[in-house]
Amino acid sequence: MGGWRNAVQEAAASKPLFLTIYTTIIVGIVATSFYVFSAIYSPSASTSTQSISTSWLSSPPLSQNGGSNFSNNISQPTDKASQPGSNQLKTRWEAPPSNSKMPPLESFKLTKELVGERAKDNVIIVTFGNFAFMDFILTWVKHLTNLDVSNLLVGAMDTKLLEALYWKGVPVFDMGSHMSTIDVGWGSPTFHKMGREKVLLINAILPFGYELLMCDTDMVWLKDPLPYLAQYPDADILTSSDQVVPTVVDDRLADWKQVGAAYNIGIFHWRPTEPAIKLAKEWKDMLLADDKIWDQNGFNELARKQTGPAVDDDSGLFYAFDGTLKLGILPESIFCSGHTYFVQAMYEQLRLEPYALHTTFQYGGTEGKRHRLREAMVFYDPPVYYDAPGGFLSFKPSIPKSLLLDGEHNLESHFSLINYQMKQIRSALAIASLLNRTLVMPPLWCRLDRLWFSHPGVLEGSMTRQPFLCPLDHVFEVNVMLKDLPEEEFGPAINIREYSFLNNPLLPQQVKESWLDVQLCQEGTEDCHASSNTSRPGLLRFPKNSTEEMTREEKFRNRMKRYVGIWCCVENHTPGHIYYDMYWDEKPGWKPAPPQTPDEDHPPF
Repeated sequence: MGGWRNAVQEAAASKPLFLTIYTTIIVGIVATSFYVFSAIYSPSASTSTQSISTSWLSSPPLSQNGGSNFSNNISQPTDKASQPGSNQLKTRWEAPPSNSKMPPLESFKLTKELVGERAKDNVIIVTFGNFAFMDFILTWVKHLTNLDVSNLLVGAMDTKLLEALYWKGVPVFDMGSHMSTIDVGWGSPTFHKMGREKVLLINAILPFGYELLMCDTDMVWLKDPLPYLAQYPDADILTSSDQVVPTVVDDRLADWKQVGAAYNIGIFHWRPTEPAIKLAKEWKDMLLADDKIWDQNGFNELARKQTGPAVDDDSGLFYAFDGTLKLGILPESIFCSGHTYFVQAMYEQLRLEPYALHTTFQYGGTEGKRHRLREAMVFYDPPVYYDAPGGFLSFKPSIPKSLLLDGEHNLESHFSLINYQMKQIRSALAIASLLNRTLVMPPLWCRLDRLWFSHPGVLEGSMTRQPFLCPLDHVFEVNVMLKDLPEEEFGPAINIREYSFLNNPLLPQQVKESWLDVQLCQEGTEDCHASSNTSRPGLLRFPKNSTEEMTREEKFRNRMKRYVGIWCCVENHTPGHIYYDMYWDEKPGWKPAPPQTPDEDHPPF
């Protein structure tokens, strides 16, 4: 095996400078095309890019502006514009001079004066987090900056983040939380502490007399929300929700009588009114009295103490909480959850422009949230992300129409479609490992939705189309794929990129245009050998059996088995989940079925 790996890697490292590999590989009876893109290019060359449209069922980015990661020039707004034809977005913040000293920590204290300096039209937009979420925070700031929104503040829960944001020029204040700088994980005690920090922050800012648009760091703004929020001046609170069934088909507030899902506190707008301040205080007292209450559940419990009547006939506002608080629910189609955006593409079907995207309804932890935003091409990564050592490999899967469209949408047809794609992806991962290249994952098609609970395939009343382009974390364990697994047990790491990677305006044009066609061939046929020599200009051929050997290699198998997750969940059965199996084709008669006994309830390894 090592000989094959060395020979193939030698071939992959050959000229031309910009290397792309196009491969035809037979997977069962399927012809699949592979492409490898080199990331070796001259740093002095132009990096202009062009926009490429995405699939009709995808959720394309709302902004096609080019740009690198958040530069060091990110506290004073400027009108400096980017150079014509460059890949840099307009600069809106300027970093402190590099030879200056860091101000004392006390100067970053949250005060009414600090908020007043940043507020515009009496509104301040706030998010907060620790250093583990710095890339999310920079993405959040960058989107608002690109929308010409500068009345923002970021709360730092650790001094490492505070210092990093200060030196990038991002308006930051110290929350005095002294939290860990690592990712705390959803549902952990530290996670719940972060929720309480949000409540304390709301209670600290509202008495200053400013309107507060509070945001989680795992959301991005796609359109300036302030004009929309200003349309409802009588609202004490406007909140997003987890509603997945549309209640309106335009940009009005959601119909509160039809919203059965939880109010989601990842995006909500507070006015400094007496009812809002009263709710904030009761919410704080509730959470401080019982550390087991989740902050969002606490808010919902209080807000829903009374629901209705309507404030008037037209606004969509209604009385809630104690009967005096005027509450509005932001429309689910344009203040998008992870479901209404990535699964339903509700805004797209209703021909609306979304304001916000919140990475809820996903299954891969923080890594899954980041990957979702990358799939939508709304996450800002550093240039090195687009310049992977060894280059990239991409393939275009060939899916029979019968698997995608024919027959009923049920467990059998869903798993047949997924397994077909999974087998091709397994081969692609083997090739990527052999060539030491980063695999650009293909678009993934699903017939059935994935949730945390039993359902009939898709949620009744939702706008989910079947089939639909599903997020990678619906099938694959994105957090595991991006994790550093011990090489002695799982072999060398195989890096991945999101399916939309090659369409991203931030990808250098040289990478897009640089390729070498490669064919996997049968050993013994003409010009079929692992070598740096091309059989004809622009074509490289090497033996297919090297890939087949790789898929049987023990460490590779160990890695692959952990790359896939579960589908959830069948009705009237406990447990209702079904494990995906990367090597389903090695098990004659394999059928999708939930575990029948506790002993069967484990992944296929």
